[in-house]
Amino acid sequence: MTSTEPHTHGHSHSHGPAAPVSKHLRKVVAAVLIPFATAVFVALVALWPGGAPEHERTGVGFDRQTQDATVVRLDKVDCRDVNAAAAPPAGGVTTPQGPEAQQARTGKCGKATIEVTSGPDKGRTFTEIIQPDAPRQLRQGQDVVVAYAPDAPRELQYSVIDVNRGFPMTLLAGIFAVAVVVVGRMRGVMALIALAVSFAVLTLFILPAILQGSNPLVVAVVGASAIMLISLYMCHGLNARTSVAVLGTLVSLVLIGLLGSLFIGWASLTGNTDDNTGLIHGLYPNIDMSGLLLAGIIIGSLGVLDDVTVTQTSAVWELHQADPSMGVRRLYRAGLRIGQDHIASVVNTLVLAYAGAALPLLLLFTIAQSSVGAVANSELVAEEIVRTLVGSIGLVASVPVTTAMAALVVSADRPVAAPATGVRGGRGRRRKGRSVPPGPRTPVHQSLREDDEDMNFRTT
Repeated sequence: MTSTEPHTHGHSHSHGPAAPVSKHLRKVVAAVLIPFATAVFVALVALWPGGAPEHERTGVGFDRQTQDATVVRLDKVDCRDVNAAAAPPAGGVTTPQGPEAQQARTGKCGKATIEVTSGPDKGRTFTEIIQPDAPRQLRQGQDVVVAYAPDAPRELQYSVIDVNRGFPMTLLAGIFAVAVVVVGRMRGVMALIALAVSFAVLTLFILPAILQGSNPLVVAVVGASAIMLISLYMCHGLNARTSVAVLGTLVSLVLIGLLGSLFIGWASLTGNTDDNTGLIHGLYPNIDMSGLLLAGIIIGSLGVLDDVTVTQTSAVWELHQADPSMGVRRLYRAGLRIGQDHIASVVNTLVLAYAGAALPLLLLFTIAQSSVGAVANSELVAEEIVRTLVGSIGLVASVPVTTAMAALVVSADRPVAAPATGVRGGRGRRRKGRSVPPGPRTPVHQSLREDDEDMNFRTT
């Protein structure tokens, strides 16, 4: 018996993470998740937009026709000869006035010959004057993006608006994909597939459905739920552990939606704060911009929520495997201690991420010597504050909620071995187990006893 017990113990733990709960409890979890997944699928079909609606181009901001082009020649000329003070610099930046304009008149300007490389006018060339103090300087052989205005005079139809960054961005994405696959192996591959699916849901469903006039909040909830189900189960497997993470994420998303809706309305946030949102509202006045803001909060919080809930669930599962004698309370407390460290780092990460994205705006307020109260009261900053705090509250709440669910689920299968106590052979096992010296049982003793009872129950 001594030689077989360690083997039985090792075998029972080799498949622990795959199915650590009883069949009955797995049915209970499935009874919650299957209707939810079905409802998400039905909502996806009902709200599917079939593509973004067409509209007449305004030629403003991002709503411009663009083509690819290349700088085929770049000459240095006297700014006075090309009247640079009256010509806008590359990129559409306003011509400087005062001393800067005077310096531009007397310096050396760039005269770039641009060749269009895509579209119906492929092969056509035009010239662009680049002032010496322009924020973007062009170089020969550089790929650029040009705006096309068909209604403008022929010599003004094309203008450089940006640099073509396709190759470096593609290379960086390739390095990222290789790193994920090398370190994560098969799970890394599944994570990349899940990322592609998430991006597809965002571009093919969420964005077109909002443009078609569907409620942004409903679309965001359905789309985020679909992304959550696909990415979590694809990356972590179809098992009870992932199901608990899905439930914890769902509860947290509901809380974020409720809090976001409450405080967006209470703070009178319109969601229309800059040129881009103004352009969207001008093109599609039926879009609820405050609902769009709430949708952005939900989708933005989803990625971090997945990380927190999966980590907490895995932590509880590992704690249970390390010490199967731990009850629900001990598992919850131990898992919560792990989650407290996670909360501190995640909240700090969220705040710094939003602050980094809004750094130019914060610099403007600093230059204007505005008070902290005045800065926080402006709608542009208030949106980011609400976005950060609502998302952080949802993340904080996800830790105890997910930990409690995981502790309940992973501990619920322990009564399965109870029927073995009434079997004659089971009593013999237990009497032998009582010869262990008094004191708290170690995890090994507890696991050996449960394995023996389970084996004896199956053989009888």
